[in-house]
Amino acid sequence: MNKDADSKIYSINDLNLVKQRYYEEMKKFNHSIYICSGAGCISSNCGTVRDVLMEELETADLLSTVKINLTGCIGMCNVGPAMIVEPEGVFYCNLKPENMKKIVKKHLLENQIAEEFCYTNIDTGKKVPYIKDIEFFKGQKKVILRNCGQIDYRSMDEYISKEGYFALAKVLQEFTPEQVIEEIEKSGLRGRGGGGFPTGLKWKLTAKAKGNQKYVICNADEGDPGAFMDRSLLEGDPHNIIEGMSIAGYAIGANKGYVYVRAEYPLAIERLDSAINQARERNILGKNILGTDFNFDIEIRIGAGAFVCGEETALICSVEGKRGEPRQKPPYPSDKGLFGKPTIINNAETFGNISVIFLKSSKWYADIGTEKSKGTKVFALAGDVNNTGIIEVPMGITLGEIIFNIGGGIPKGKNLKLHRLEDLLGDA
Repeated sequence: MNKDADSKIYSINDLNLVKQRYYEEMKKFNHSIYICSGAGCISSNCGTVRDVLMEELETADLLSTVKINLTGCIGMCNVGPAMIVEPEGVFYCNLKPENMKKIVKKHLLENQIAEEFCYTNIDTGKKVPYIKDIEFFKGQKKVILRNCGQIDYRSMDEYISKEGYFALAKVLQEFTPEQVIEEIEKSGLRGRGGGGFPTGLKWKLTAKAKGNQKYVICNADEGDPGAFMDRSLLEGDPHNIIEGMSIAGYAIGANKGYVYVRAEYPLAIERLDSAINQARERNILGKNILGTDFNFDIEIRIGAGAFVCGEETALICSVEGKRGEPRQKPPYPSDKGLFGKPTIINNAETFGNISVIFLKSSKWYADIGTEKSKGTKVFALAGDVNNTGIIEVPMGITLGEIIFNIGGGIPKGKNLKLHRLEDLLGDA
């Protein structure tokens, strides 16, 4: 169900009106509570925590002054269920339904932090109430995940309030398709699916390919064990993927896009489908987008979980309804892809970068990371580290910084064991 207004959006002025209306609406609330509703926290019973919180707010007569938001993954999955109380930025974690009464009384009625429910620093044993002071979050740079855990995934208006769809409007009003590709090239963005192929070059090759029909495919198959980067992005910020794909469609001359998601991601599929419907209702997807002559729409294709379908040509076969089998290259998808037409395939994380490049500029983006690898990378931090979850860090960061600063080190004070390759191989 679309919880936002049903007004259609035809221009950047309409986007500004939506943004202003949202901020006016927010003035009546003293607090906003962002409850993590990512897959990890759902498995930890965040739904019951939310329900009891709502009951306590009703009892305290606070429903009209406290806004409850359901977000995607906040990031730190080992301490769920978790929530953030704004405007203070207090991070409560390891929550239970019975904790809600005390948090409502102490924090929302008496304006005191309920520190017993805050994060505990592993090294010092002290409570750290504010999310900005927790090492797990301090060591990150959020670009792709900038909205995950910070907005209600159900609200298109809240996405717009964070400059959502302003990049698409800017591109349609100020850029030719060729200029869009040039900007992506200047950013230095490389594909985040593993191959690291220059995104701008891929788009340029597809744009130059002959054909009246072209396609954009978002690869969100993500079959690697322990990986949940694409899932977290789709669950927490689905409109960001729609916007990135739409800009790509404009750049290469495509009017159709597909998001390929594995069936094991029901939450991601449900939330993306809802966002696509919202975008269609409000003239962000479909015909004459934002009052221009640009037409573009997106459909979801659900994969059966075959690992090989993470490879782009096997994925194309699967989208076409065939057995997912890789094919010889060339021809490359940029020349002969989906249904034999020129096609770009980018990872979900790659599309997550697109809108911010046009909001902040290619130079801003290129200043992040290293000389050859620009921007940030999202990682699923799992295994024998104290802080597990989803993280985003600048390219060039060391594994030591990730494991010991963001990850909080190894449980029980154990040492990290490093082996030389020759030691592992022995006499082989």
